[in-house]
Amino acid sequence: MITENTVDERIVDRAQKKLHLDNIVIQQGRLIEAQSGLNKDEVLSMIRHGADSVFSSKESTVTEEDIDTILYGAEDRTAKLNEKYKEMGEGGLRNFSLDMQPTSSVYEFEGEDWRNKQKNVLEHWIEPPKRERRANYAVDAYFRDALRVAEPRAPKAPRPPKQPNVQDFQFFPPRLFQLLEQEIYAYRKSIGYKTPLNPEIPDAEEKRNEEQVKIDSAVALTEEEVIEKDELLTQGFGDWNKKDFNLFIKLCGEYGRDDLDSISQEIEGKTPEQVAEYANTFWDRKDELTDHDKIIAIIDRGESKIQRRKDIIDALDVKMTRYRAPFYQLKINYYSGKSRNYTEDEDRYLLCMLSKLGFDKENVYDDLRLAVRNATQFRFDWFIKSRTAAELQRRCNTLISLVERENQELEESAKKNSKSKSKRKLDTSLNNSSRSKKYKSN
Repeated sequence: MITENTVDERIVDRAQKKLHLDNIVIQQGRLIEAQSGLNKDEVLSMIRHGADSVFSSKESTVTEEDIDTILYGAEDRTAKLNEKYKEMGEGGLRNFSLDMQPTSSVYEFEGEDWRNKQKNVLEHWIEPPKRERRANYAVDAYFRDALRVAEPRAPKAPRPPKQPNVQDFQFFPPRLFQLLEQEIYAYRKSIGYKTPLNPEIPDAEEKRNEEQVKIDSAVALTEEEVIEKDELLTQGFGDWNKKDFNLFIKLCGEYGRDDLDSISQEIEGKTPEQVAEYANTFWDRKDELTDHDKIIAIIDRGESKIQRRKDIIDALDVKMTRYRAPFYQLKINYYSGKSRNYTEDEDRYLLCMLSKLGFDKENVYDDLRLAVRNATQFRFDWFIKSRTAAELQRRCNTLISLVERENQELEESAKKNSKSKSKRKLDTSLNNSSRSKKYKSN
């Protein structure tokens, strides 16, 4: 039993056709595969079969007599279909189809063509606004600067062959640089060189014209000037390269500009006399260097660190000299900021041992950590014994600041006391002199 005008009817119909096909073709071994599967239109037609009748039907009451009539009609229809399938021979296999009716268009539904309606809907379609992405920087400019792939730079200007490469840190006489520049411009004039435009510099056109004028007006060196150039090349520090110069600047910041003995020991291939001579020339002509401000700043920062280490050592020495046994008697003024973790005995030991080992010693905090672990008074103090060298350094920096503050206050109070004492002495001397004068007058 199936319902009329539903998909069940299509399913049963196809099943009957397949059974008949099996009888006349497959069972006889003559399988001709005309169709391999269902296409989209066939599936859609099967699903929509009977939809018009189902949706257009109205409510009604069905009695048992009506059901009997329907069943009799279904039996007659089934008999007609069986006769139809029996009459189907092998000649109809080539045009064989499982559809009961011609496939309609996918745009037709319930007798209406929806093509025009879809066009009308699209005419009133409102396009949603597109999202605009805002960037905080220009991507192209960023990557151009990062990768340095800007416009092609101007090619380097040619130089005369076999010309010595002199640097500003070699401190040759200024006259030598003038002769070399004259030789370069004369060589460019001889080869017909034209100065290109460099777009990376401001006023590029004006500077190119100035450079071209120098080339056009250049004159070759005379024999006397060539002899003078060769003589001037022997008067500078030609044996000092860039590596030696950078090492000299680094050592000046590490040891100070006056500690030439330590500096000469670190520079390979240079005697103390050569280093001293170069140092004197360097400080006399340092303004001739291209980045002299940056170089002097590096040395000044290094010397300030050296002076800071000396100040800390002096502050620790002053603190230790106030006590006969600093490991037992030293007191620390915490200024109401005492640590919750470190005890006063631990702080006392850290300061005294730091002064004993030497604050300016290399890897002093590693030695301090080893001394703390070997100290008998801390054999059960697992907190101080488990501190790292970096943690001990931070604690010592805090203690050093407290010591410097205490020393500064004591020094200021001593100055005030000395001023008051000198004032008292002056007052007493004045009083004594006035009394002596009165006594003589009497």
